[in-house]
This record gives sequence, structure tokens and C-alpha cells, in this order.
Amino acid sequence: MSDRRPPRIAVVGAGIGGLTVTAALRKLGLPATIYEQAPAFGRVGAGIQLTPNAVKVLRVLGLEQQVRAAAFAPEVGYNRDARTGDVTFLHPMGKVTEDRYDAPDLSMHRAVLHGALESQIPHEQIAFGKVLAGVDREGDAVRLSFEDGDSVVADLVIGADGIHSIVRHTLVGEEALSFTGRVAYRSVYRSERLGRKIDDRVKWWGEERHIVTYKIDPRREELYFIASTPEPDFEVESWSALGDRDTLLAAYEGFHPDARIVLESAPDVRKWALAVRKPLQSWSDERITLLGDAAHPMVPYMAQGAGSAMEDAIILARLLSKTDPDGYPAALKVYEAHRIPRTTRIQRAASQNKWMHTASDTDTDWLYGYDAWNGIID
Repeated sequence: MSDRRPPRIAVVGAGIGGLTVTAALRKLGLPATIYEQAPAFGRVGAGIQLTPNAVKVLRVLGLEQQVRAAAFAPEVGYNRDARTGDVTFLHPMGKVTEDRYDAPDLSMHRAVLHGALESQIPHEQIAFGKVLAGVDREGDAVRLSFEDGDSVVADLVIGADGIHSIVRHTLVGEEALSFTGRVAYRSVYRSERLGRKIDDRVKWWGEERHIVTYKIDPRREELYFIASTPEPDFEVESWSALGDRDTLLAAYEGFHPDARIVLESAPDVRKWALAVRKPLQSWSDERITLLGDAAHPMVPYMAQGAGSAMEDAIILARLLSKTDPDGYPAALKVYEAHRIPRTTRIQRAASQNKWMHTASDTDTDWLYGYDAWNGIID
């Protein structure tokens, strides 16, 4: 890189993708500022699974051991018929996964991952309360305008602002958000509410609906479930909307008692409509680009939403570290050429909702074997 002034890199959104790319850029010697619309961070979200491809991202950032200490690593993952309880596929995890892919498969509260990534970023590099109002190109720069009247000029803008991305709107214009006709209920609560032991990780496969549940801490004291079912009239895409337990239980009538007890024991449930957008042929335009849900939102059926955003972040940071602002447009083309085929494959596979139903539905090598920190990307 040249000896000119430091580049001005603006990251819109302080979710998993935005924090990861900022932490990675900092590790590689590049400053970046995050503009986050929330007034502060809180313990929001729910459970999250990090497969080996995502854990490898944390390793190079120096966060693997911190996250492992607060996470749960199951030995096996059960896939069961929703009515009979019969095992349709027993997914080996634990040491088997770690030996094969040189990284574990971990479950945790989303706040554990978020907090670890945040710890790598100085406070002054995160601007809170910044609701993006507009993105305008100004020659070889981009101006971000915020609802509070402030504006900043950047050499590069990274849109990590989620499925409702304003940065994406700048690039592709109006798009209809595609609701899948399905909803997801979820909850995190103390395992003691169950009154007995259950599988550490299991997916219950029913007709047009399923339940996934797993422990999220080393002592197995908390568990998380996500239950997906058709509700075509519900279109609230929010992590905080309350769901009705009676409606939830009615949707899973006939499921095995070991599945239903997880739903019945929840003190409350959240509910959101599952929405997607069509894969894009391009994520970038000169000095503006996307990552994570802003680029490739996907249904949560392969546990790759966070992982794919983290992969995006590392590939992008590696490319930006090799050039100065004059080279950013070319670097963004390499970034999307490298990432779009993989994320499109994940999006499409997740939408089929067959992953791990049986052994023949499961090929983890292409997914878990990926290492964003290594390999040629030029």
C-alpha cells in the first residue's frame, strides 16, 4: 500500500458481519468505523451454532478460546422422526468433527459471539444511534447521511445492515422482500424447566415443520429452540415480536413427547416471519459493497447465516489489505466473484430444508472444510 493518508472505511451495521469485518480489518492494519442504528448493544438474539468454517474465522482473530469457554460442543447431533422419535441420521460431532475439519462445532447464546467480536474493536470505532438515511456517490468517495443530520465521507462503504439493507437499496433499487410463508418460533430458557434430560442437540423432522433444539453453555444450563412452521398470513420480520404459545403448540400436535416438552416448557416465545431475497449477480459498485444478510439472506436451516457473513468479512478484509483506495473497485470485483458462488449454493441448499435429514442429504466437507483466512483469492 502507498504512504498516503489512511483509508476511510465505513461499515454500516454492527451485527456479526459488521463486527467481524471491522475486527479483521483492524488486525490487518486498516481502520474502519461502524455506524450502528441502535443506541447501544444489549443481550439480544438467541442461540447460534458456529460450524468449523466459522470457528476458523475466530481462531485467527484470537477469539476461539474465549468463545469455546462459554459455548457447548455436543458429541453428536440427532435427527429424529417427529412422531416416532426414530433416528433418521446421527451426525457425529465433538472430536470427530474437530479432527476432520481442524475446528469444533459450537453452540452458544448469540451475545457470546457478539461480545467477543466487539471486544476486538475500540469503542471510538463504533458510532451508535446512526440511522442511515442515504448513500450518495461523490467522485472517488461515498457520502453517508444519517437521520440525525450528520454525514460522513468514505473511500469505501460496506453494507452489513441486514435483510432490510439501505445500502443494498442504493445498489439494486426497489426489491420486494419475499416472505416464505413460514414462521420461526424461538426461545432461550433454563434447562431445569424441562424436569428431565433431553438430547443435547436434535432436529425433529415433521411434515412441513420441524423443531431444532440445543444446549448453549458448557454446563447445559440453558437451551435454545427454533421451530419452523407454515403461517402464510404472518409477515412480521422481527426478532422481538412475541408469539402465542397455544398457536405454537397446536402447530406441533402429534409430535413426539420429547419434542413437545421443549415447547411446553418455554416461559415465552418470540416469532418472526422467514423472508429471503433472490441471489444477486453482483454485490458491489465501485466503492460500495455488501456482506452477510444484506447480500445473501437465507433461511436458518443450515446454521450458516452468521458463518457465511463471517466468511464474507475475512475475504473482503484480506483483499482490502492488499491495496489502497485506488484499487478498491477492482478488489470488490474479486471479492464478489469469490463469494457469490458459495453463498448462492448455501442459500439454495438451505431453502430445500433437507440438510442432515438423512446421511444422503449431508455432505459437510464443502461447507465445513472452508477456511476464509487461507487459500488464494486473487
